[in-house]
Order: sequence, then structure tokens, then C-alpha cells
Amino acid sequence: MQIRTEWIGLAAAALLAAAAGWFLLPAPRPDATGPDARAAIGKGDYVLTTTAGTPFTAASLTGHPSAVFFGYTHCPDVCPTTLGDITQWQEALGPRQGALRIWFVSVDPERDTPATLADYLSWSEGITGVSGTRAETDKALTSFAIYARRVGDDADYTMDHTAYVMLFDRTGDFVETIGYQEPIEQALPKLIRLLD
Repeated sequence: MQIRTEWIGLAAAALLAAAAGWFLLPAPRPDATGPDARAAIGKGDYVLTTTAGTPFTAASLTGHPSAVFFGYTHCPDVCPTTLGDITQWQEALGPRQGALRIWFVSVDPERDTPATLADYLSWSEGITGVSGTRAETDKALTSFAIYARRVGDDADYTMDHTAYVMLFDRTGDFVETIGYQEPIEQALPKLIRLLD
């Protein structure tokens, strides 16, 4: 009987570990299995607004290399960590970082007004906040193949969301991603290639 109890305990532990692992896994990367799918990332008819009051559309990604991160101002950990990483990338790039446009797109338009975003990003130089209506935000999420979902029903809800930074070239085409907490030794070469 003791062996059976141990097996049941092991099976329950394995099931719990698998469930926890599923929730902790990063969202899948944008589908790039075909040239059409990859070319469509970031494209679309979404119209959001920057913290400067200007429109943010697919055309905003052209004319310069861009880094795009989807997050929200009430984020307890992933977003502040990623913004800290971005600041380190900027410092490591030195004067070259001025050529890179960095966009922080809110997945939580109900709370993230342009003023809220501007205040949240005030310590992060060179990062432009972007927000919009729920309908336009959903269009952008689809266009960028970003996962985002509300967790909780009360006013202190959180958002589960994709946690990588997307890189786009000067033509507005998706190039690759920098993963959440990816070491700077791996992230920096990606940014340098993007800027070359």
C-alpha cells in the first residue's frame, strides 16, 4: 500500500509541475513559418496614439530600426525588468542608440492613458509610450502576434502578456526578438546587426 501511495504522490507532483511549467513558459514567438506570415508581423490597420499625441501605425515602424515591447504600467515585474534591460542596451550602444526607436505599447488601455504612460516612462529616456482604445489595441495585438489577457476581476487585476522585445528593420519588417532577461551579451549583437 505504501508503494501505491508513493506512486500517487509522484504522479500528483508531476502533474503539478507540468501545470506550473505550462503557465511559466513564454508565449510562442511570432509565427515565421512562411514568408507571408513573417512579413505580416507588425502590419495592419491599427491606429494607436503615442505619449506625444501623434498616431502610431504600421508606418511608424518605417524609416528607422525599431524595438517594440508590449506591457503595461501596473506590471509588477516583467515590464520594469525589461525597461531596465532596455536602458542597459541603450548605454551599451552609446551614441548609436539614437538611431533606434523604442516603443512601449500598452496591453492595458483601460488604465494606461497617454498621461499615465508618460509618467511611467519618464525615467526611461528614448522610449515612447503608445496606447489606444481597446478595439485598436486588440488590432495591434493581432498584427504583432502578441498574447495578452486580463487576470482577475477586481481593480488590481494584472495582465498576462508576451514578454519579449520585437525588432524591426528600417523598412518596418520584423527581424527577430530579444527574450525576457536575455543576457546583454546575446541581446547587444542583435541590436548592432539591426543598426548596421
